[in-house]
Amino acid sequence: MTKTLSLHPDRLFPSDPATRDIARRLYASVKDLPIVSPHGHTDPRWFAYDEPFANPAELLIMPDHYAFRMLMSQGVKLEDLGIPTVDGSATASDPRAIWRLFAERYYLFRGTPTRMWMDWVFAEAFGIDVQLNADTADHYYDIIDAALKADAFRPRALFERYNIEVIATTEGPLDPLDHHRAIRASGWDGKVITAYRPDPVLDPDDPRFIANVQRFCAMAGENVDSFAGYLRAHEKRRADFRAAGATSTDHGHPSAFTANLPREEIEALYARVMTGPVTARDAELFRGHMLTEMARMSIDDGMVMQLHPGVHRSHNAAVLARFGKDKGGDIPTAGEFVQALKPLLDVYGNDPRLTLILFTLDEDVYARELAPLAGHYPALKLGPPWWFHDSPEGMRRFRERMTETAGFYNTVGFNDDTRAFLSIPARHDVARRMDCAWLAQLVAEHRLEEDEAFELARALAYDLAKAAYKL
Repeated sequence: MTKTLSLHPDRLFPSDPATRDIARRLYASVKDLPIVSPHGHTDPRWFAYDEPFANPAELLIMPDHYAFRMLMSQGVKLEDLGIPTVDGSATASDPRAIWRLFAERYYLFRGTPTRMWMDWVFAEAFGIDVQLNADTADHYYDIIDAALKADAFRPRALFERYNIEVIATTEGPLDPLDHHRAIRASGWDGKVITAYRPDPVLDPDDPRFIANVQRFCAMAGENVDSFAGYLRAHEKRRADFRAAGATSTDHGHPSAFTANLPREEIEALYARVMTGPVTARDAELFRGHMLTEMARMSIDDGMVMQLHPGVHRSHNAAVLARFGKDKGGDIPTAGEFVQALKPLLDVYGNDPRLTLILFTLDEDVYARELAPLAGHYPALKLGPPWWFHDSPEGMRRFRERMTETAGFYNTVGFNDDTRAFLSIPARHDVARRMDCAWLAQLVAEHRLEEDEAFELARALAYDLAKAAYKL
């Protein structure tokens, strides 16, 4: 049965008519603001070479771990979605068949943010006016596949169509940054910058850690046997990243633990983690001390720090072994920030030259820990609801639990943190609608003047991200 696909203009707005009218007015003032995307995982190769996207399945399904995890939970095998295997063994290769498999199960995404983002892409990007299901799968595939062959759907054209002012990709410390150099050399004026994610050379639990550090120091021309040389390698690579436009670093540690060790202790610890085997305590201690070193370097070079802790990555061992990382098997863990951050904050927390943006997947710490910390320390800011909480209800809970203690101006607006390029405007639209709905409620309850709400709507949609990330 074919059903109409249409995006209601009042979606996510309050049901109360008076409050909804306020939300409409606020949203109208921000819906067309440029998109600032200060943290994400789009591929810089897209913008460097501006080649057409291959087909609907490769663009919209195969890179999307939100799709993987839901389909897997209902018994779909990653092999049948065409996901490449670690050993190169064969998987499904017919993109139309993969698309049909997805379409037949699209109903599984009802009530999820993935459904909202996907429907926006289908309706707004491709102009499709019927809902996706088994009966319309080929209709969808034909429309999207034909569109992807047109110049209007090349990466740079979409960047401009979506009114993206700046987008930050995220690269590791061993990346040569060739794609970013190609973007700058191309003469195209789209602003695509990088961000420094040093995890592979900060985490002794990574099986490749020692080899990574050896290569890292060699790239920088520094002595790998010396902790001082290792630090200088970071400083040099950070400079390389700043030359490629980076204004931020990003740290995906298992926890928010920090440490500030005396020099002789960290030098001895560095020697231990570089010879192995490493203990769990030494690995955590090394990561924690290096966060404090990263804060020091951020004060020196002006880069903003982001900390994304609290994820058990690749929880599904069988999927990790067969398909590798980032396949939907990452699971949130409990977080603790008050004691964990104290060593770093004791040294740098009162220094306004440092901006440390905190994220969490543990909503229990919103009101108890994060809001009070950010509402006190000049160096701390709160990142938006992240990953599993990048959803309408997640955004609502964030505002409810954070605002009373941290206020609005100790947050940093919205970032989409995505690999799914076409969903970026959909994600920003959801955030703008939810923020306007929350502000409208405050106005309706006489807790905020409407002119203040208009100022805040713009700040949350645009100004705070630009200021926090120095863009």
